[in-house]
Amino acid sequence: MEKGILFVVSAPAGCGKDTILNELFKRTDKAGYAVSATTRAPREGEINGVHYHFLTREDFSEKIKNGEVLEYTEYCGNFYGTLKKSVDELILSGKDAVLKIEVEGAMNIKKMFPEACLVFILPPSLEILEKRLRGRGTETEEKICERTLQAKNELDYAKNYDYLVVNDDLNDAVEDVLAVFRAEKLRRERCIGLIEKVCGDLN
Repeated sequence: MEKGILFVVSAPAGCGKDTILNELFKRTDKAGYAVSATTRAPREGEINGVHYHFLTREDFSEKIKNGEVLEYTEYCGNFYGTLKKSVDELILSGKDAVLKIEVEGAMNIKKMFPEACLVFILPPSLEILEKRLRGRGTETEEKICERTLQAKNELDYAKNYDYLVVNDDLNDAVEDVLAVFRAEKLRRERCIGLIEKVCGDLN
């Protein structure tokens, strides 16, 4: 069975990465989320193993020590990270594994998995991003300013990604990400077996 590819998708808050990926999974059955792990308590409606792998702090620390966590960060007193097992299970099943993580975690993943493909979702402009954040109606003015500043910092990492997709139109952005997934399947270094197969057929 052909193995899947590891895709890492990052974007500042308000760029629509969740919406893009949710729509993408409706259009392809060849990719799935590598579910992240966290030590925070489940929120109402969240299901263990679907939204997150909910672990105790002791369990998470043990997995870090045993090399079972590809990347992790501590935010507001809780650990968030990617379990190696979650990625391996998808890839070995022939599906592409999609990680939705922040920029520093993505850089760590690239070090450990050089063959991973990194995709960054960009807003059309910072002004539009700020407008989208305000349109949510769920953020305080202080939080909007904080997220906008954070977005500027995260955009500095975009140059380290393999592909950049601008979310100006949802359908176009989803199609662009799907195009990235298809293009990666056709990269020469991933298809070297095809050359041998063709040459074998000719002999």
